[in-house]
Amino acid sequence: MADNIEDIEELDEEAQQLYEHFRFVVDKGQEALRVDKYMCEKLQHSSRNRIQKAADAGFVHVNDRPVKSNYKVRPGDVVTLMLDRPRFDSTIEAEDIPLDIVYEDSELMVVNKPAGLVVHPGVGNFHGTLVNAVAWHMKDVGSFDPNDPEVGLVHRIDKDTSGLLVVAKTPTAKTSLGAQFFNKTTHRSYVALVWGNFNEDEGRIEGNITRDPKDRLRMTVCPPDSGIGKPAVTHYRVMERFGYVTLVECILETGRTHQIRAHMRHIGHPLFGDERYGGCEILRGNRSSSYKAFITNCFKLCDRQALHARTLGFRHPLTGRQMDFDSPPPADLAALIEKWRVYISGTNNNTFENQ
Repeated sequence: MADNIEDIEELDEEAQQLYEHFRFVVDKGQEALRVDKYMCEKLQHSSRNRIQKAADAGFVHVNDRPVKSNYKVRPGDVVTLMLDRPRFDSTIEAEDIPLDIVYEDSELMVVNKPAGLVVHPGVGNFHGTLVNAVAWHMKDVGSFDPNDPEVGLVHRIDKDTSGLLVVAKTPTAKTSLGAQFFNKTTHRSYVALVWGNFNEDEGRIEGNITRDPKDRLRMTVCPPDSGIGKPAVTHYRVMERFGYVTLVECILETGRTHQIRAHMRHIGHPLFGDERYGGCEILRGNRSSSYKAFITNCFKLCDRQALHARTLGFRHPLTGRQMDFDSPPPADLAALIEKWRVYISGTNNNTFENQ
């Protein structure tokens, strides 16, 4: 079940049946903390306001009794969210959704995911995902259960990021591939169009990734020695310069949520078209009407963050053979890159100094 609260309705005066959605046992070392703040930290996609509404409606319980938002949790308290409807059935169902399968054998398959396709069922996307498509593709394979955590997706990419993913068809493959990702022996590179020009041709970004307290759907970057968030390292190399934007290759040393998006924003180069990280504004260049029209057309041409998982490399779980795959940028991103290429060819390069 995804970590959020659906719309809350007021309780009727008469008692009604409640269903447990989430349960947390407060740690022994926990200092006294308001229950709404405590739950906000635990339910990372829910706002404090929505949790307070849930408490007002009698849905927040501590030790089996409803409490108000200002109740302060203590070590050993059992905090539960009780709603007036059962939890959503998270069973993965097979759905006939086209898959672009780059490679497949008895142990695994490599899929080229289009932008706009959610990888795994979650809040607001319980159907129509890549996992549902995989379940359909494997529906006649009796040994494959899409609801078994020992098979299936080994890693993920964002909904509006395109590119390569590997899916394990057997527990052996899932274990082997999972270990390779954990031990950082896999190879993954991305193509990204980012705002701004770079002084250097390549670089390294190191900074812990953690949830942004101001926007729970966005990640932010903290210093490596801060003790906050998870360590993350991204290497980048300039592929092509377009003055106001740059095409870069990003190689992941770690694989954190929104890692490239957050890291690039952190160094002042948000991904072009990335609305959540500030890339849907004119961040470089002049403010002439013709330039504004050009940027608007660019956003329409590729209406997502300009990010594509281009390469994926790993060792086959059974044979040990090195497997390397490459996926060229899809049509929308390729067209965007070409549009900038044409634009820069007709512009004085001196215009772009210090951009």
